[in-house]
Amino acid sequence: MTEIHLSASDFEKLRTLDSCTVSNAVERLQVRLRNEGFIVDAAKCRFPELPPMVGYAATARIRTGAPPMAGKRCYYDRMDWWRYVASLPGPRIMVLEDMDHRPGVGAFVGEIHAAIALALNCCGCVTNGAVRDLDQIKSLRFPLFSGSVSVSHGYSHIIEFGEPIEIGGLKIQSGDLIHGDRNGVLSIPLSIAASVAVEAIKVLQEERELIDFCNSPQFSLDELGKRLQKCAARCDLPWRDR
Repeated sequence: MTEIHLSASDFEKLRTLDSCTVSNAVERLQVRLRNEGFIVDAAKCRFPELPPMVGYAATARIRTGAPPMAGKRCYYDRMDWWRYVASLPGPRIMVLEDMDHRPGVGAFVGEIHAAIALALNCCGCVTNGAVRDLDQIKSLRFPLFSGSVSVSHGYSHIIEFGEPIEIGGLKIQSGDLIHGDRNGVLSIPLSIAASVAVEAIKVLQEERELIDFCNSPQFSLDELGKRLQKCAARCDLPWRDR
């Protein structure tokens, strides 16, 4: 896990940005390919009205479709998991990969998990599996991103935690910086995280200028072509390695 941590000020700036703008800013900083760094299909935003979440990933692998190999423990009594979550820098986001062949038979995260997570300075949960207790968790204003919803917790249990996982093509390690809202979930490379908000301001300003031009009496296709050419020039800058 990386030792780079953001300041409280940087976190607040990132919370004001939607995930599409964050993605645009990361693209402009050219630290990864544009088809990397975000979840595809596997986790839907359950509460799109909530503001963006930003936090460090606390990773785990789970199963829900069959009982654990040993023991008959209550599915949320894993104090070793909760102590691990508490040991990570905050704010934290639980990121859970359901390893079943058919993910989401049962829901690992419900009202109890959300309440404990909030007490441990978690600001959301991302999983390719299922969640439940939507009305109760919505009232807690706890963001959920999941592959499905299940009425039951089934045989939910943790297999292991703290290991690298993958959800919807996004590889995530504990300590990775995660941003999510109604548009989706992406990771922010910590090496450039403090620069993302600054770059995002430039992106928003350029977008606003183009939109204002489109809505103005000065709009013309010739001028639009010139402006889009400038945009393309910025987009076509060569990608560089991290």
